[in-house]
Amino acid sequence: MHKSSKMLSYINWRMRITIGKDGRQLVGTFLAFDKHMNLVLADCEEFRKVKGPNNASSVEEKEEKRTLGLVLLRGENVVSIQVESPPKQTAVPVHASGPGHAASAGRGMSVNIAAQAAAVNFGARGPPMNMMPPPGMMMPGMMMPPPG
Repeated sequence: MHKSSKMLSYINWRMRITIGKDGRQLVGTFLAFDKHMNLVLADCEEFRKVKGPNNASSVEEKEEKRTLGLVLLRGENVVSIQVESPPKQTAVPVHASGPGHAASAGRGMSVNIAAQAAAVNFGARGPPMNMMPPPGMMMPGMMMPPPG
């Protein structure tokens, strides 16, 4: 399997990227990459470890989180890439009439499906009168006679 096809299989996955010499980690949704391993991450957060004050008894190390949003990460800064989680499953809405429900999606004109089916076979006779557009409106590829 080619490296780019392996990377393509992780598009939309949540990934943890370790960058730079300081070990910062970016966690975000992996959107895109290129041949230089430049990465695009959405909803990205940065995690870095910060050393606290040096007490004689203990050295505290806490992790700081910072929200970054959309990030373009230069490939030469990438040290490692780990999978955090698979893509979120989105529910597909099912219409009351069930899958395969047909609905018109035009430019404001209502669509008569029966008239559309009849229009497929009108041949040399031309379209039926009820399919003619109102005066002043042209349908693509249809020549209308001049008014009068």
